[in-house]
Amino acid sequence: MANRHFGSTQYWLERSKNWQPLLSFKGTDPIEWAAWRQEAVARLLGLLGDFPERVELAAEVEYSVQGGDLIRERVIFDTEAYASVPCIVLRPAVMKPDRSHAAIICCNGHPTELGKNPVAGIRSGPEAEATISSMNYDYGVQMAKAGFLTIMPELRGFGERNDTAGRGDVCNLNYVKGSILGAYPLTLNIWDIKCCIDYLETRPEVDPERIGMMGLSFGGTMTAFTTAVEPRIKAADVSGYVNPFRGFGLERGNFCGSQVIPEIYRYFDTHDIAGLIAPRPLLLELGLYDDCFYFHDQYKGYEGVRSIYEAAGSSGVLEADIFPGPHAFSGNKAFAFFKKHL
Repeated sequence: MANRHFGSTQYWLERSKNWQPLLSFKGTDPIEWAAWRQEAVARLLGLLGDFPERVELAAEVEYSVQGGDLIRERVIFDTEAYASVPCIVLRPAVMKPDRSHAAIICCNGHPTELGKNPVAGIRSGPEAEATISSMNYDYGVQMAKAGFLTIMPELRGFGERNDTAGRGDVCNLNYVKGSILGAYPLTLNIWDIKCCIDYLETRPEVDPERIGMMGLSFGGTMTAFTTAVEPRIKAADVSGYVNPFRGFGLERGNFCGSQVIPEIYRYFDTHDIAGLIAPRPLLLELGLYDDCFYFHDQYKGYEGVRSIYEAAGSSGVLEADIFPGPHAFSGNKAFAFFKKHL
């Protein structure tokens, strides 16, 4: 009898055996790296598709209040004709409007219903409290207390921008809706973050040459992809994300439609995306007990990124924070990393 298979998981694993993405980095020196990077960035931008047409930000500060040592603001701006982004901005109360300070974009992970709020330290109920506690998740507050201006944008399908009446598959739903139009949530979220940088450049406190980005899990996805194609981000911290697509994606299905674009694994693995950040400073956080993205897979991702940075002659600005913890923001190296590189 023939060896028959009915399920899809084994099918995808068999089909991807010995898979080599077409543009995965294979070089060893700066000349090969430079040639690869030029081709790879062009290909990635092609896969992302067209960004929306730019509109006036029309930024509005809905409130600005002081709580302890921090000023907390709610800011809204437009990113395209039918899309507006609510954000929380935090800054030290002593920060002067002299265009000399560093800013960090702090992106959230899942769950979708909480969105940006826990990262901004908004403890709106038991779930938010538990999420902050278990994942050290309020890194937007922590970075503001360390002296940075931080901004937490609400990404599409999350928090206030989740209009699906509690459906748990909002990321996949938006991916399917967008794909029939040739537009993808990952691309649109990158666009919103690019507009977030546009907004930061208007802030009287912020030095436009000192903007960084960080995020855990889905926030790590957004940090890796956005920084890869947005040179205005000068340093990045990717926490709990960079690991081979075959393991977390095809084998375990541990991703969503907001984290992918068509054909991405045909050309790149996640370490290639993160590697496109070179020669800019990059910190990778890897939890030894991460049960979302397994440590042994994350370490493979780190090794892939390290080979790219070494070829680029930039190994001195790549750091790894390997910590004995779960799927969480470590914070062991992040504060010193951003203070050094921003």
